[in-house]
Amino acid sequence: MNPLSAAKPFAGKSVAYPRRAPLAAFALIYTIVSGGPFLWVAMMSLRTTPEIFASPYALPSSIHWEKFVDAWTKSNYGTYFWNSTIVVVTAVALLTIIGAMVAHCLARYRFRGNRVVRFIVLSGLILPPQLMILSLFQILLEYRLYNTLTGLIIVYVAGHLAITVYILEGFFAQIPQDLFDAARLDGYSDLEIFWRITLPIGVPALFTTVTLNFIILWNEFLYAVVLLTEDDKRTLPLGIMHFMGNHQLDVGMVATGLMIAIGPVILLYAFFSETMIKGMTAGAVR
Repeated sequence: MNPLSAAKPFAGKSVAYPRRAPLAAFALIYTIVSGGPFLWVAMMSLRTTPEIFASPYALPSSIHWEKFVDAWTKSNYGTYFWNSTIVVVTAVALLTIIGAMVAHCLARYRFRGNRVVRFIVLSGLILPPQLMILSLFQILLEYRLYNTLTGLIIVYVAGHLAITVYILEGFFAQIPQDLFDAARLDGYSDLEIFWRITLPIGVPALFTTVTLNFIILWNEFLYAVVLLTEDDKRTLPLGIMHFMGNHQLDVGMVATGLMIAIGPVILLYAFFSETMIKGMTAGAVR
């Protein structure tokens, strides 16, 4: 074997490493910038406020696990957690079902006014929440849904339906038409086609919308702070305000509350991040 030809693959690899160095450096810097604050909050959640003020960036000298118990029991965090769970799980379930039906209809059926309906639904993507908050407040107040979890669920569903339909429609439009024609020949109705063909095939896109909506709604603050005023109706992002006053700030308990709030989001993203990315890339090509 010619030694020069055997050395060519190794030469190619040696050239590729310097080319990837800037990308690797950027990935490392991005990881530090995005992961550093999370690790800092995690460390502060295990320290008391006097310890944090004495040395903000030091490692915990003694771990205070009891802070999580105090936040859950003494600061009404248990109530906030279950309020967030009820609101977010219900809203995500409704968004998934309604959004899938609308996306299936827009992707598969051609009817008069199809483009108008699509424009009206997807126009929610360009409307900022700050523009709609006053009108939503007046509507909920008129229908006696202000300061209720039901009213907040309706607002969440209405506000995130557009992005859900947008993602699902792009995915559903790629399903081969032959599958639907075969289902028609087998005597399937429109509803049976949706439940037995569109939904099973669209599971990756559905997981994408579920994960994305859950993360956004779990951390939502603007609508919740305006539409909920009673303490027993508040969600987790509002519960953190308990540790913030006009003249004092319990930094240690704020960090503990943040860790309780972001824990479910991290777990959800850790388990379904790959599925979410696959669903988004699959629906990107129209």
